[in-house]
Amino acid sequence: MSSPARDELDAELMRTLAEGDDLALNRLMDAWSQPLISYLMRLTGSHATACDLSQESFVRVHRHRFEYRVSQKFATWLFAIATNLARNHARWRCRHPEALTEPENLRELQVASTHASPDEQAAANERLAAVQKAVSELPHDMREVLILSTWHGLSHAEIARVQSTTEKAVEVRLYRARKLLRELLGDMLKMGEV
Repeated sequence: MSSPARDELDAELMRTLAEGDDLALNRLMDAWSQPLISYLMRLTGSHATACDLSQESFVRVHRHRFEYRVSQKFATWLFAIATNLARNHARWRCRHPEALTEPENLRELQVASTHASPDEQAAANERLAAVQKAVSELPHDMREVLILSTWHGLSHAEIARVQSTTEKAVEVRLYRARKLLRELLGDMLKMGEV
């Protein structure tokens, strides 16, 4: 989603937001809500949690609008805020366990093409569920790197800024995440199901 033109527009919107134009936040939310919810959904495994954390991310954008530096990409700054909120939420969940299978997660499982047979749809749902489960079992830092890289197309440098680490650490985490994911999905990969 990020491009030089988008980056310039985001920087301009942040500048006008800092100058008191609160409508600029609406435009940022229009552009970034879906990618952010998608990222947080993959990170937390819950659509409801992703929506809540996305909204809180934009509250933080507004609250810290004067701290934003135009020299940095807005997307990187926004994803760093969201990542920190997701980490805080994960720590909170460890102290306050709840049911792992939320009803909205079951509704979100994508099915195969509507032209697929019931058997093909069931197999596609099983593959999707297995991949989602395997991704959710990755250590948090590896899961973040994998999602930011694979689903959101962030570069290693951008991910390093989101995670407050080095590019080399991102490369290592990404390598380890993919290796562990292959191990977790081993039987399915051998059978060519994924």
